[in-house]
Amino acid sequence: MKRKITTSTLVIRSFDAIVPILSWILITLPVWLSPFHPAVVAYFIIAFDLYFLYKALTTTYFATISYKSILAHIGIPYFKKIGLNKTSLDIKHFVIIPNFQEPLYKLEATIRALIMTDYPYKNIYLVLGFESREKEAKTKAVYLQKKFKKNFPDILTTYHVLLPHEIPGKASNQTFAAKVVDNYVEKNNWKKENILITICDADSLIAKNYFSYLTYEYLQDKNRLFHFYWAPVLLYNNFWKLPFFIRMQATLSSILRLAFLSQKDNLIQISTYSTNLWLLKKINFWDVDIIPEDWHIFYQAFFTFGERIKTVPLYTLINCDAVYSGAFLKTSKNRYEQEKRWAWGVSDISYTLKKFFLTPQINIFAKLRRIIFLAETHLLWTTSFFILTISASIPPLVNPAFKRTVLGFILPKLSGLILTLSSLMLILYVYLDFQLRKKLNQKTRLTSLPFLLIQWYLLPVVSFLFSSLPALEAHTRLLFGKKIKYKVTEKV
Repeated sequence: MKRKITTSTLVIRSFDAIVPILSWILITLPVWLSPFHPAVVAYFIIAFDLYFLYKALTTTYFATISYKSILAHIGIPYFKKIGLNKTSLDIKHFVIIPNFQEPLYKLEATIRALIMTDYPYKNIYLVLGFESREKEAKTKAVYLQKKFKKNFPDILTTYHVLLPHEIPGKASNQTFAAKVVDNYVEKNNWKKENILITICDADSLIAKNYFSYLTYEYLQDKNRLFHFYWAPVLLYNNFWKLPFFIRMQATLSSILRLAFLSQKDNLIQISTYSTNLWLLKKINFWDVDIIPEDWHIFYQAFFTFGERIKTVPLYTLINCDAVYSGAFLKTSKNRYEQEKRWAWGVSDISYTLKKFFLTPQINIFAKLRRIIFLAETHLLWTTSFFILTISASIPPLVNPAFKRTVLGFILPKLSGLILTLSSLMLILYVYLDFQLRKKLNQKTRLTSLPFLLIQWYLLPVVSFLFSSLPALEAHTRLLFGKKIKYKVTEKV
């Protein structure tokens, strides 16, 4: 029996197709436009190269600002500051750790990091979010409860049963766990405004000052009910185990996240973050039929409350694992799949476009700014490698007559010069990488220094294999309606 295609379905499919089609148009533009308008192609490539240089400069600037701010905040005794504020006793933290088939030692390390924080009150509740389909879930729960029961006022364990309308993943798991927390809070007659929910990945090592800092920031924040709170989640926990291809990708991701932290107007939380139960309840928690949940929950809140919704930066560090499966090929495959899953966030475009028309009460320019930022992020993700590395050489090849013009002659040289200037920013990236790992006790051995420098020559290959290509696959799948499945990223 054929499924009926409704007008609503066609609209959503049209919205889904916008960014993937633009990605393919921009990537192939030098091939199909050069025979007719090679000068237009050349100006487009130069403009894109200059834009990329601007992005490289701003990333360097904001990463530096973030790093300096982190150094400044390290010395602030937030645990003492909240002790001076009597209302801080009313704040209770529930840390939800959604997990599925995670190694027990990873969960133990994550929980131990929670215990080691300098938060002065015993107001941190642990929530272990298991999936009922995992056979070992209850055995793990019993073990962890027995081992850590003295360290928390209570440990809640949830076993998410996947419903027909749900998609496996963090979003559906977290919603199930958060609803259990909500019931727990109501039974104790606690105010939802005083309940902070922290979503903690199963391999995230929370900073020592995280909960003290978060509590202080939350109490000082006049608009706290409408805010998320985020510290950069860096991929350094297993740094020296990684193959150098994956190591370089982990470094780039970590520096980019550091740079995001200081871009307050565009900041959206990733991976491990906090917000209050009141806000989550108002937006009906996470949508259970999506895969990439961190940006999506932000847009859920934004299209409910408008410009009041923001992500507040916390200038401290969270350390977690990069993809590692032991063998090089297996690790590479899993890293590719992880990037593809992240890039599936392009599916949020149709959600935001639909909400654009359904929320007349929210400022139209604020909505446009948020949607354009989302589209720009995903377009750059797929197209940058192709336009920066090979596009400049295509117009003279496709249109030999253009090669004899001044513009045709200087295009590859000018494009190469701009790319070289952009690459100079890597010097600071190397420095920040070194300093950040030092702060997280991932020190650099002298014998490793040559490899840390040489690896950057392979940046184009790494960017293609573990960034642009999986992102392009995600876009193409969305374009043709071929959904991806959530796969737990292996980290051994």
